[in-house]
Amino acid sequence: MKTFDFSKLRGLLTAKKNILITSHSNPDGDALGSSLALYHFLIQLGHNVYIIVPDKYPYFLAWMPGQEQILIYEHDKNYCDSLFNSAELIFSLDYNAPNRIGKATESFKKAACTKILIDHHVQPEITAYDLVYSTTETSSTSELIYDLIVSVNPNLFNKVIAECLYVGIMTDTGSFSFDCNSEKTYRVVAELFKQGIDGAHIHRLVYDTYSESRIRMLGYCLSEKLKIIPKYCTAYISLTIDELKRYQYIKGNTEGIVNYPLSIKGIKFAALFTERKDKIRISFRSVGDFSVNSFARKHFEGGGHKNAAGGDSYTTMDKTLEKFERLLEEYKEQLS
Repeated sequence: MKTFDFSKLRGLLTAKKNILITSHSNPDGDALGSSLALYHFLIQLGHNVYIIVPDKYPYFLAWMPGQEQILIYEHDKNYCDSLFNSAELIFSLDYNAPNRIGKATESFKKAACTKILIDHHVQPEITAYDLVYSTTETSSTSELIYDLIVSVNPNLFNKVIAECLYVGIMTDTGSFSFDCNSEKTYRVVAELFKQGIDGAHIHRLVYDTYSESRIRMLGYCLSEKLKIIPKYCTAYISLTIDELKRYQYIKGNTEGIVNYPLSIKGIKFAALFTERKDKIRISFRSVGDFSVNSFARKHFEGGGHKNAAGGDSYTTMDKTLEKFERLLEEYKEQLS
């Protein structure tokens, strides 16, 4: 693993540059929070800065300061490709390999410039980058961006940046319920509050703006679609395209649903299967030592964190669920 060189980064940022900030498909709170925080920081340094995400982000993040500057690759491919071509510096935030940016991957690979990875997922593809700041021993990529800002120029740290970072840390820790056992995380959060942020207000903006249809869908998931397999301490929920349409699904409406089964006593492994036009999208969660990252990588072309990961299946929902249940026997000792 390469050691991130903050002094080298300071040198790279001395002269004005065209800088591109990229993040992963299905961008979440940490992806947007870290990207926007870095954007606001680099703008103050005088750079030309652009943010590109592969696809649309959830509606409950659309209030974040600067979000109107975010470019969505699938909506404006030609313009985004031109930005990749002219970039002098590219930041990869909250993903561990170029293929995590979907259809923008080839443009990223062709870009002839310095590339910097800042991430907290396992097994980063370090050969794709010139500088790597990657560790799993942190709450979020947003926490790593905090380190970057205070190491490069702490005088530019402000309330807007703090708000963005707080969203990233809050959402990636499930409102500080997991992946936040380090005292450093709480020291960083304390510094964010020193900038005058309103944590309660930010929490409401992210978690208390759901539509009625989303709440009714959640009720349907828990009352009709939750399947518990006590033998393997596992529970899962599945939603077809027709079911999503029934509840007027929009991007972000299934966010967090996968966590509900883990609140059942004795459940160690949870999954949410949602049908898309071309695949079944799967979210995995676990508690304890069971690695859903390894499970997703081995069986569903995915990955992520030890206790939170995602994957995809390119067959029918029925066949995907059959495969999932069949695999549980292989992990019986780990799950019991």
